[in-house]
Amino acid sequence: MSCGDPHETDCSEVLDHLYEFLDREMPDGECTKFEVHFEECSPCLEKYGLEQAVKKLVKRCCGSDEVPTDLRAKVMGRIDLIRAGHLVPEQDPAAGDPAAAPLPQEPATQE
Repeated sequence: MSCGDPHETDCSEVLDHLYEFLDREMPDGECTKFEVHFEECSPCLEKYGLEQAVKKLVKRCCGSDEVPTDLRAKVMGRIDLIRAGHLVPEQDPAAGDPAAAPLPQEPATQE
């Protein structure tokens, strides 16, 4: 996704790290770069708004549920693998560890 205009911070970088921005898990200087980008790029701003709305909805519906630390670490590890372009090995959910169940994978898209 891109508006076609050149930006100091590339759209792909913003979208790759959007959840870190939403979760406030990045340094202030990086956040400032993203805020500037959103002011310049309406497609990225729209994607940010959509993801922010989804996050608020999930928090409202599931906000009181405590997420186990090990599950969060496993999910974040898989996200990092996917972002790096590595295939995530399928695991047998019947093996007994519910956190080891495969996460849904996005279908491949053609561009």
